[in-house]
Amino acid sequence: MKTRQQALKYGLSFPDTYQDAPFHDENWQLVRYRGNKKAFLWTYEKDGYVNLNVKVDPGKVFFWRDRYSSVLPGYHQNKEHWNTIILDGSIPDKDVKLMIAESYDLVSDSPAKRIYDAVKKIPYGNVATYAQVAQMAGDIKMARAVGNALHKNPDPDHIPCYRVVNAKGQLSGEFAFGGPGAQARLLEAEGIEVSKGTVNLQKYQMK
Repeated sequence: MKTRQQALKYGLSFPDTYQDAPFHDENWQLVRYRGNKKAFLWTYEKDGYVNLNVKVDPGKVFFWRDRYSSVLPGYHQNKEHWNTIILDGSIPDKDVKLMIAESYDLVSDSPAKRIYDAVKKIPYGNVATYAQVAQMAGDIKMARAVGNALHKNPDPDHIPCYRVVNAKGQLSGEFAFGGPGAQARLLEAEGIEVSKGTVNLQKYQMK
């Protein structure tokens, strides 16, 4: 990888990303994560080479710098959290892509994103409890946050929040998920029996 176009194309291949030029300077082209509008890839030309700034876990910041002489402390950014990659051809493409991917993972990570990713894992014809989703999202203590996230679902067509019920198998309030009775109708369309606003967890809960 030697060109800005190659770097930008790879950065934009990640979900929910977009390109931005915030400084009114065409030399600086960024790729941001749409969920929080934070940049995870900065591209610019300096000293005759295309440079990339990527976010890095503080525990790995020196791993990359020690491995490649063309990986330096982040130019104009926090040196403990950002590295600069000089695209001079000395770094294998797979490692450039890995550093960009790690930057994306760091910037895009949020409790809501982890919750939505967990909900996507609930199989068709099954339900999960708030606590289950919280555990899959990495923190059993954030069951309440699960409820808040589900009611702000940004993509109902692909994040099946209606498959989440409480610890007793009870459905959400009447006006959740599209109006009165909507959650029950969506579950019943998948073959899940709903009786008096409740699902039989022994039968339908994901394992």
